[in-house]
Amino acid sequence: MSIEINNESGVGVDEEGLVALAAHVLGEMGINPLAELSIVVVDEHAMTELHEKWMGEPGPTDVLSFPMDELRPGGGARGDSDSPTDPALLGDVVLCPQVAARQAKEAGHSTVDELELLCTHGILHLLGYDHAEPEEHKEMFGLQAQLLESWQEVRNPR
Repeated sequence: MSIEINNESGVGVDEEGLVALAAHVLGEMGINPLAELSIVVVDEHAMTELHEKWMGEPGPTDVLSFPMDELRPGGGARGDSDSPTDPALLGDVVLCPQVAARQAKEAGHSTVDELELLCTHGILHLLGYDHAEPEEHKEMFGLQAQLLESWQEVRNPR
């Protein structure tokens, strides 16, 4: 996997950890090892501009995804694991650690945990998952939970 991270936020984040998480998620999803992903960490001002420009909504948000190539896990349509996924430029996941820190406090876990959740969420959006409809929500958030659980097992083996 080619995973690049660019921290423009002015806030220290575990960049190596986010890259390792992204590699784990993409591997678990059966994405071709030659695929490319970009993670950008921005401050609230930059996130506000992106959120307003691309989503038409005011204020900063926690994560945005900007897909480049249409890609599904295992190739073809979602859930089709009969053909290998072609290498592709997946796109960008943009994270805002300031928003993540507030959400982490509200959720009662660390900012690192929140950034990992948001990064996983963003990657799933790049892979075509959504949560607008109840069934989509159930599928995406269930998969997100599974991926984070398997990441915890890799990160903190017993």
